[in-house]
Amino acid sequence: MLIPEIDPSIFERYLALLDQWNQTHALTSLAPSDRFEELILDASILLPHLETVPAGSHVVDFGSGAGIPAIVLAILRPDLRITALDAAQKKTMFIQQVILELKLAKVEAVHGRAELIPSLHAFVGVAKAVGSPRLLASWMDRHTLPGGFFLALKSQDWINEEHPAHWSCTPHPYQLPTRGSRVVLRMDPV
Repeated sequence: MLIPEIDPSIFERYLALLDQWNQTHALTSLAPSDRFEELILDASILLPHLETVPAGSHVVDFGSGAGIPAIVLAILRPDLRITALDAAQKKTMFIQQVILELKLAKVEAVHGRAELIPSLHAFVGVAKAVGSPRLLASWMDRHTLPGGFFLALKSQDWINEEHPAHWSCTPHPYQLPTRGSRVVLRMDPV
């Protein structure tokens, strides 16, 4: 898979929008100095795990918050269809603004709860610091296509969370420069 040539300032523009909106909408408690590593760099860790995902596949970011990892994946994999799902309207409004200002053509923001909306027919589900593996699997049971899988950005404590009986959980550890050890948890139905 080839990574598209991107203008690195696109991430600076995203972070500037986040800073602007965060002043009135409280989207994140992260200090501005931590945002690039915690949001952009951390989300980009998913890219190698998506190498086998065909162009045009639908990826759903559950609990997208400020659009992470959805926005980063949309920039790095513009060949994918991405849905950023969040229950907080202020967050989906922010994501919609980011989509417009960064001209991200294949991304949509959806306001709703994963357990209540109609199936999104996703090939891949992603999430950052949202719910236990058991909860994530229940969402994917509702929203996945056959052969689909889930990638969760988790802390090392994921092992202490509830695990689904009908999904395998394979951890892929990694280290952020200053923010510590993390895991990409790949979940596949069995």
